[in-house]
Amino acid sequence: MLGPSYNHTMESPTTFFLVGIPGLQSSYLGLAISLSSMYILALLGNTLIITVICMDSTLQEPMYFFLCVLAAVDIVMASSVVPKMVSIFSSGDGSISFNACFTQMYFVHAATAVETGLLLAMAFDRYVAICKPLHYVRILTPHVMLGISVTVTTRAVIFMTPLSWMLSHLPFCGSNVVPHSYCEHMAVAKLTCADPMPTSLYSLIFSSIIVGSDVAFISASYTFILRAVFSLSSKNAQRKALSTCGSHVGVMVLYYLPGMASIYVAWLGQDKVPLHTQVLLADLYLIIPPTLNPVIYGIRTKQIRERIWGLLMHCFFSPFTGGS
Repeated sequence: MLGPSYNHTMESPTTFFLVGIPGLQSSYLGLAISLSSMYILALLGNTLIITVICMDSTLQEPMYFFLCVLAAVDIVMASSVVPKMVSIFSSGDGSISFNACFTQMYFVHAATAVETGLLLAMAFDRYVAICKPLHYVRILTPHVMLGISVTVTTRAVIFMTPLSWMLSHLPFCGSNVVPHSYCEHMAVAKLTCADPMPTSLYSLIFSSIIVGSDVAFISASYTFILRAVFSLSSKNAQRKALSTCGSHVGVMVLYYLPGMASIYVAWLGQDKVPLHTQVLLADLYLIIPPTLNPVIYGIRTKQIRERIWGLLMHCFFSPFTGGS
């Protein structure tokens, strides 16, 4: 099925061929339908979140600002991979140019690095709001929020730029068939003729540092938050604080568990975990959080839930009431 154009070459290929999920070819149609549905939900949900927060002047607190940026990053992350995945699973078109492959790799890994930084920023926001409520406005000013966002983005760029440069300048004189659904770094690195260990180690070490430090600070923030919440005398205030934090914790679990599992399975479990399981885990890691984040925040955050409901009512029913 791969044809002659996907055989071995003696120079860097102009085109890679993405296999999809090796061993699950019989399930491709179902996967295409599922991914398309999740992608549509992700686009609609995150666009609704951004629209509601930007339009409503009462949703201008730092928490909503970071949530708006998170929704935008989720759209970028899902859009970087899902359209090509659906093309592979529905029509078998797995070809992707050399430059497009590395562009996709850059955006995917940079978006994941930005997302973990945003989750840390949101944990810090909740820490200040609950543990230092009297200083909340003074600490989280618009300039500080912008500075945090720029720092998180800069960190992702600093991490990804050397990685992409190192890998793209290695010689590719072997197969151009990537046993993956997108241009995942480890899968592409294995196709080089030179030793890919330096780039692979760079990726593992820096991703571990970024995620490890973020998770450590997030854990510390929520330790202080829980201590402050349970010291409140009002049970209603406790429930409200825990409900707000619960949505953040749910999003973090959705992001970090499959993400870290995907990274370390690719490194440590190559011979123990089937390849289709590794690829499927990496795929779900990029599409499940963007799909479910708006659902979690929409359901658990009262203000957003009410604004979204009001916006939908206005869009669908105001033309009928206006004409009567």
